[in-house]
Amino acid sequence: MKIAFALTVGLALITASAEAHGVEGTLHTIQRTKTIRLGYLEMGVPFSFTGRYGKPAGYSVELCMRVAEGIRQQLGLGRLEVRWLPVTAENRFDMVKDGAIDLECGASTNTLSRQKVVDFSLPTWVDGSTFLTRVGSGIGRLSDLAGKRVAVIGDTTTEVALDELHRRGIAASIVKVENQVQGINALAAGAVDAYAGNQASLLVLMLASGNGSRFALSQDFLSYEPYGLVMRRDDGEFRQAVDQALARLYRSGEVVQIYQHWFRSFSAPSAAIAAMWAINGLPE
Repeated sequence: MKIAFALTVGLALITASAEAHGVEGTLHTIQRTKTIRLGYLEMGVPFSFTGRYGKPAGYSVELCMRVAEGIRQQLGLGRLEVRWLPVTAENRFDMVKDGAIDLECGASTNTLSRQKVVDFSLPTWVDGSTFLTRVGSGIGRLSDLAGKRVAVIGDTTTEVALDELHRRGIAASIVKVENQVQGINALAAGAVDAYAGNQASLLVLMLASGNGSRFALSQDFLSYEPYGLVMRRDDGEFRQAVDQALARLYRSGEVVQIYQHWFRSFSAPSAAIAAMWAINGLPE
């Protein structure tokens, strides 16, 4: 009886250990299939979006391509197929957790509550959420949003920040949209009074819309947004491979070229972004 009990406990511990080290399975699967599955947002400009010829593009997408190359070299593969799968703000974490994708390459904020479901890489971006309005609307500060219609993509930290604003006594009427295009179009058409999102994306959208003079970007921030690439929890070896590739990009300075390509409308990386690269350019 004691022997049977000990064997049962031992098998349970081995099974739990194997599940906890699912990341080893991730690398082994990548090595066996010579394929890595990456998730991207179709309308997450400039971090992750569908670009020319229907191919994924953006700052986070390029970081993931560099990560994939680093993993290819680490595993000694002659080739590695990169399979891109579209995700949404609503299903991105489920697709990671359920194993549909190995890495999510969008604009996901690392939060304590999300860490209960998924894991995050080294930081890839530091931003804050704010809002766009139409020029001449008289809306510029957070306090001006009281009683106003504010568009926001659902299931985002910006939506959470707007809910917190409501608890602080600034009751805006939240209008959920599915993507950036819907948000900026709703603002342009007057269907909403403001469109809230991360500052970098809002600025790029404002400039790319061709109607930059019609919109104004608030200088008030709703929240702090540290981004990271998303992977399954307890994938220690896989996370190390991802972080190693990112650290090399930061340490070598190659990340600056990637930044300049996708944020060419910005003069230079902010002090916060530069500090993030310096801090996370970890030595080997």
